Amino acid sequence: MGVAGSGKTTVGRLLAKRLGVAYAEADDFHPAANIAKMAAGRPLSDADRVPWLAAIAGWMSAHAGVGGVVTCSALRRGYRDRLRAATPAWFLHLAGDRALIASRVGAREDHFMPAALVDSQFATLEPLQPDEPGLVVDAALAPMDIVETAWAALCGPREGALR
Repeated sequence: MGVAGSGKTTVGRLLAKRLGVAYAEADDFHPAANIAKMAAGRPLSDADRVPWLAAIAGWMSAHAGVGGVVTCSALRRGYRDRLRAATPAWFLHLAGDRALIASRVGAREDHFMPAALVDSQFATLEPLQPDEPGLVVDAALAPMDIVETAWAALCGPREGALR
């Protein structure tokens, strides 16, 4: 989880591979109207996110018991609560400062999310709280360092043994 440009897709793919589980990109679950709205520089409302979160929760439910990694901004605690209602979930919050995130989003050429929406992402963000299952890591770290940190938090002393 995290704001646009925090590295969710890169880290998510690597973590799924490391864990040997399925991977899904939450952007693929957006209705066309949501993508058009964001591409036009307009932030999504909570109502816009309802079908998107439902689709992600459905994917998570379908992978309950076998595991999976899905990258999702999950900016508000209420969104995370909806996802956890579908199946137990653990969140890896990639937290970065505005300057880092703005530079990453500004450098992307193949994504619908414009840099103009970075401020709205930070305005919406409710960081992962201590009572929520998961871990907060610095998005400025190298992707593999983030993956290894997540692995250490998720896995027991034996290689491949999830807690």
